[in-house]
Amino acid sequence: MAKAALKAIFLASMLCAVVPRFANAEIRILASTGGEVGPFLNLFERVREMGERVVIDGPCLSACTLVLDVVPRDRICVTRRAILGFHAARSVDQRGRMYAEPEASAAVLQAYPEAVRGWIARRGGLSSRLLLLRGRELAAIYPRCR
Repeated sequence: MAKAALKAIFLASMLCAVVPRFANAEIRILASTGGEVGPFLNLFERVREMGERVVIDGPCLSACTLVLDVVPRDRICVTRRAILGFHAARSVDQRGRMYAEPEASAAVLQAYPEAVRGWIARRGGLSSRLLLLRGRELAAIYPRCR
């Protein structure tokens, strides 16, 4: 009887370790204005490693769009509310002044999937102006969530 109880405890502990992963098998982006690149890359790398799907269900702007580079395309879907916002990379100096980062902009642009790069190019490329990809144009590149 002790062996059966130990086996049941072992199986229960294994289920507890597995269930949270399945419960969190989806990451939903509801509204992200972006921010520093590093934390977004770290988050999306963890999402990729865990095999989770990303549902873009609202604005995903600036650094948030790096999800397109890090998470495989087949694990990203968009809803009707999804909006992707792109602009040139920029930094802030110690005095709080913003300045352009052309090399970083070029690197980020190359990291995006080809269809996204083409869409950006057709709108004049990355600049300080925010380019918004949404609606039918976005659904032509990424599948709608089911």
